[in-house]
Amino acid sequence: MTVEQAAELFNTTPRFVRRLVAERRITVVRLGRHVRIPRSAVVDFVQAGTVLPLSTRRAVRHLTTVA
Repeated sequence: MTVEQAAELFNTTPRFVRRLVAERRITVVRLGRHVRIPRSAVVDFVQAGTVLPLSTRRAVRHLTTVA
Protein backbone atom coordinates (compact mmCIF):
# COMPACT_ATOMS: atom_id res chain seq x y z
CA MET A 1 0.00 0.00 0.00
CA THR A 2 1.06 3.58 -0.48
CA VAL A 3 1.94 6.03 2.27
CA GLU A 4 -1.44 7.71 1.79
CA GLN A 5 -3.31 4.40 2.13
CA ALA A 6 -1.37 3.51 5.28
CA ALA A 7 -2.14 6.94 6.73
CA GLU A 8 -5.82 6.32 6.07
CA LEU A 9 -5.64 3.00 7.95
CA PHE A 10 -3.84 4.66 10.87
CA ASN A 11 -6.30 7.56 10.71
CA THR A 12 -3.35 9.97 10.62
CA THR A 13 -1.61 12.18 8.10
CA PRO A 14 0.84 10.89 5.49
CA ARG A 15 3.52 12.92 7.27
CA PHE A 16 3.27 10.60 10.31
CA VAL A 17 3.71 7.53 8.11
CA ARG A 18 6.67 9.11 6.32
CA ARG A 19 8.25 9.77 9.72
CA LEU A 20 7.78 6.11 10.66
CA VAL A 21 9.51 5.16 7.42
CA ALA A 22 12.37 7.63 7.94
CA GLU A 23 12.90 6.41 11.52
CA ARG A 24 12.75 2.79 10.27
CA ARG A 25 9.98 1.99 12.73
CA ILE A 26 7.88 0.27 10.05
CA THR A 27 8.89 -2.15 7.32
CA VAL A 28 8.82 -0.78 3.78
CA VAL A 29 9.60 -1.99 0.29
CA ARG A 30 11.36 0.47 -1.99
CA LEU A 31 10.62 0.19 -5.71
CA GLY A 32 12.92 2.74 -7.24
CA ARG A 33 11.77 6.01 -5.75
CA HIS A 34 8.40 4.61 -4.69
CA VAL A 35 7.73 3.35 -1.17
CA ARG A 36 5.23 0.59 -0.50
CA ILE A 37 4.18 -0.64 2.91
CA PRO A 38 3.10 -4.27 3.22
CA ARG A 39 -0.23 -4.76 5.01
CA SER A 40 1.53 -7.21 7.34
CA ALA A 41 3.91 -4.42 8.41
CA VAL A 42 0.96 -2.25 9.41
CA VAL A 43 -0.56 -5.11 11.43
CA ASP A 44 2.81 -5.83 13.10
CA PHE A 45 3.29 -2.15 13.98
CA VAL A 46 -0.15 -1.92 15.57
CA GLN A 47 0.34 -5.16 17.52
CA ALA A 48 3.74 -4.00 18.79
CA GLY A 49 2.16 -0.82 20.13
CA THR A 50 -0.85 -2.49 21.70
CA VAL A 51 -0.98 -2.24 25.48
CA LEU A 52 -3.19 -4.78 27.22
CA PRO A 53 -5.33 -3.59 30.12
CA LEU A 54 -4.45 -4.61 33.66
CA SER A 55 -6.72 -7.03 35.47
CA THR A 56 -8.65 -5.48 38.34
CA ARG A 57 -6.50 -7.21 40.94
CA ARG A 58 -3.23 -6.14 39.28
CA ALA A 59 -4.52 -2.57 38.83
CA VAL A 60 -5.33 -2.25 42.53
CA ARG A 61 -1.93 -3.70 43.48
CA HIS A 62 -0.20 -1.32 41.05
CA LEU A 63 -2.05 1.72 42.43
CA THR A 64 -1.22 0.85 46.03
CA THR A 65 2.49 0.50 45.26
CA VAL A 66 2.59 3.83 43.42
CA ALA A 67 0.87 5.80 46.16
